[in-house]
Amino acid sequence: MVKKRVLCSSALLMMMFMSNLYSNPQPESADPFRKALDHSMKANVAEVMAAKKEADPYGHISFAETEIPLEKVTVQKKLDKYLSRFAYLKKPSHQIHRKADKLLPRIAKILKSYGVPEDFKYIAVVESSLNPKTTSHRGAGGYWQFMPATARLYGLKVNGSVDERLDLVKSTHAAAKYLKSLHDEFGDWTLAAAAYNVGGGSLRGSLKRQKKDSYYDLKLNSETAAYVYKIISMKTVLETI
Repeated sequence: MVKKRVLCSSALLMMMFMSNLYSNPQPESADPFRKALDHSMKANVAEVMAAKKEADPYGHISFAETEIPLEKVTVQKKLDKYLSRFAYLKKPSHQIHRKADKLLPRIAKILKSYGVPEDFKYIAVVESSLNPKTTSHRGAGGYWQFMPATARLYGLKVNGSVDERLDLVKSTHAAAKYLKSLHDEFGDWTLAAAAYNVGGGSLRGSLKRQKKDSYYDLKLNSETAAYVYKIISMKTVLETI
């Protein structure tokens, strides 16, 4: 217990120092030092996460009021894969954390007003890294990566002069309506998350053909098969580190 507290305190102090460093731009000559600190911070975070897992493996992981079947080896392996990948975030984690601290409470408040579980706020992080200017090769855009037709269906203006997918509040209201409609259809929040990625029609077909009723038992395309695990992993990383 003492070792765990020391590790957590070390990681928190390092993150506070890093936050101050990045909020006050340093000259170019400080770059090597900054990289060294970043490496040290990641090492401390890895130790903290390892200590948590050793003390209570997977005990802190949950998703959208729905039980995760952690007794299944395949589920644990996928969670390990994405937790490990997202722990280092491949992108500047301090930027994502700053955006998350600022925007996620606003998103959560809107989702709650529609009865959508707070965990769905992490879809916006997975989809766009909270960067509204992110655009997919298929034309999805904004915080929630709406396709133009779907955005219009849920009340957003998308035309040559206006794109409300870029508006955090308006697009989150649209996303909440869409997620609620998916839950009404499938009766399960995990399936609603999968349908958000692959589309309701496609998921209905998979459920019918495979005669399954759980996301964790379905064989889906690689992107959708990983989608819920990415959301859970992003949630775990942002709430733990």
